[in-house]
Amino acid sequence: MGKKRVMVPAEDVDLSAVKYQHEAIQAPHLTGLKFKLFVKLLETPLVGPLIISHLKKENKIVELLQKTVIPEAPMYKPEYPPQEPEPGVVVVDEDGKPEDRVELAMNCLPPYNSASCWNEDLASPFRYWKIRDYAHAYRSHFVTPSMVAEKIISVIEEFNKKDPPMPLLISFDAEEVRKQAAASTKRFEEGSPISILDGIFIAIKDDIDLYPHPSKGGTTWMHEVRPVEEDAVSVSRLRCCGVIFVGKANMHEFGMGTTGNNPNYGTTRNPHALDRYTGGSSSGPAAIVASGLCSAALGTDGGGSIRIPSSLCGVVGLKTTYGRTNIRGSLCDHGTVAIIGPIASSVEDVMLVYAAILGSNPADRISLNPSPPCLPNLSSCDGADALGSLRLGKYTAWFNDVQSTDVSDTCEDMLNLLSKTHGCEMVEIVIPEMQEMRTAHLLSIGSEFMQSLIPDIEDGKGVRLNYDSRTSVALFRSFSASDYIAAQCLRRRLMYHHMEIFKKVDVIVTPTTGMTAPKIPSGALSYGETNLQVTGYLMRYIVAANLLGFPAISIPVGYDKQGLPIGLQLIGRPWGEATLLRLASAVEELYAKPKKRPASFYDVLKTK
Repeated sequence: MGKKRVMVPAEDVDLSAVKYQHEAIQAPHLTGLKFKLFVKLLETPLVGPLIISHLKKENKIVELLQKTVIPEAPMYKPEYPPQEPEPGVVVVDEDGKPEDRVELAMNCLPPYNSASCWNEDLASPFRYWKIRDYAHAYRSHFVTPSMVAEKIISVIEEFNKKDPPMPLLISFDAEEVRKQAAASTKRFEEGSPISILDGIFIAIKDDIDLYPHPSKGGTTWMHEVRPVEEDAVSVSRLRCCGVIFVGKANMHEFGMGTTGNNPNYGTTRNPHALDRYTGGSSSGPAAIVASGLCSAALGTDGGGSIRIPSSLCGVVGLKTTYGRTNIRGSLCDHGTVAIIGPIASSVEDVMLVYAAILGSNPADRISLNPSPPCLPNLSSCDGADALGSLRLGKYTAWFNDVQSTDVSDTCEDMLNLLSKTHGCEMVEIVIPEMQEMRTAHLLSIGSEFMQSLIPDIEDGKGVRLNYDSRTSVALFRSFSASDYIAAQCLRRRLMYHHMEIFKKVDVIVTPTTGMTAPKIPSGALSYGETNLQVTGYLMRYIVAANLLGFPAISIPVGYDKQGLPIGLQLIGRPWGEATLLRLASAVEELYAKPKKRPASFYDVLKTK
């Protein structure tokens, strides 16, 4: 038996003695029949627990949770001190109508220049159509929502015939899309669109309820035990704005993976390189936006599931503060690490969708006491002053811990541009206890996953999970109540460390992921894959925003030498979405190089 490790109270940690340690995950990389055999062993009595016990010891999980004395009390969900108001913002009424919030958000945007979008020649650099482009096209009668719908339906049906399968959507009903589009077209003909989002096509991740579609969570059976009777709250708010829903987007089964691999329906491919993963778990939402078929999508993010695929697919993904959006009506609506948030091709489109869906549920307003939701006023000159006063925190050793320096160098170049152009101050920071943070997040998300699924697993549904999920179940089953409480004690420590950092800086900056989109091994399509080394790189900068509930956003800032997208992540103070959106908008504006047209891209707006 080893000696106990006794941690000093968080406030007594000597930051000058903290040394960054590269995370080296000890676990086999398996695909195909070898992976199938490994899972069978994991599920075998006596043998399976021995393998899991060995892996936990190798990765210091036992040492951190069972052989460490943690002086802090547990924190079972994020708790924040009161926050200072953000500068240069407009306060939003979260109890008002979603369409009124969207109108307010639109008024916060810079003026729309239709000429720059519609008079371009063929030599113009590639750009995504924005929500305001669609709205202009509809109002000018260039196209109708029904015309756009037919183009989208044609592409989706083409995708559904591919072999091997690589669907963007798990649930799709062409007639339902036509019906919504016809209603929107009629509103435009009558001169009465509901909002700027009227006629805008949006996909919904398969773990968020969209009536009448089933919510399968990427499985083959969840809809059998959990029927959908109404829209999720966030979906209902978008429907009030006139949004057209294309269907339920593909995802990593139950969100328990970072690649987007799904043998149940087929693995969605990265639009920039079809032999590569999208990232997960919101694989379909990110890919359908990056391919140009939808202006936006809703995803969930409990461990980077919005930010990772947004980064790998070259789009924008916002993870809101825990409790900022109401997650009722999703498969993760009883957890403490996951949120529902928007993915779009631009910051302004993320902001419009965010304005529609924001609003805490009544219980979170009591327990979390959120600051009023705000939006940055990007149409005002005050924004430059607000940008110039921002202090950006960078933990250099962590920032540079990437698989390829293309990632860190590209992100560093953008930070230098921010400092040079807007006067943002770069501040070196130290974040202690990174391994403790990863372990506490694993325990939290794993325990919440098991709590929600254990009745179905005990009822025999466990064998219908794919092998990736069954690996997770074998690990998560091994966690004890005392492990879970230890993880929540670590959560309180880590909250203290980060809130101390936020006294010195306004935003923490990192690459979104430690690598660009990984290749899909051929053996991974049928049985799935376990590759925790890749997971380590994809989640390197992710977990603080989930375990501690902070808002974070990923913005594309360039490409690696293979032409694969790179994302920059901004992590903000609690309830600080407006500051992140302002800074993200500045980053987007500073990225002056032409964007690459994805290999798989569809222009569904232009008629010629």
